[in-house]
Amino acid sequence: MRLEVRLESGARELRSLQGWLRSDPDVRNSAETEVRGSTPRPGEMGTALDVLQLVTGNGWSAASFVLALAAWRQTRSQRPRVEIRHGETVIILTDCSPEEIEQATTALNAAADEDPDA
Repeated sequence: MRLEVRLESGARELRSLQGWLRSDPDVRNSAETEVRGSTPRPGEMGTALDVLQLVTGNGWSAASFVLALAAWRQTRSQRPRVEIRHGETVIILTDCSPEEIEQATTALNAAADEDPDA
């Protein structure tokens, strides 16, 4: 399954998040991460390094991934809004409350179940 993670705070924070995810054994063992440019939005020119792309494999756990995102977010002085995309599924983390974490995990599990490549 291929996921994109965007932050409102840009490439520097994405690299921090990438390092965090790579240090988490559950995520590191089941997903590859890469910071890369995204497709420009209407009215924008070029690309920016503003997407963290994850390609997940066997043994991937949506719960571990969402908990790792929430833990990373808690370490930031400015806790950025986190957007996770998979196809048409868009998940927004704003406060990482238990309810929000559960909703994100459920949505990612549903997206994985519907993904023929997962």
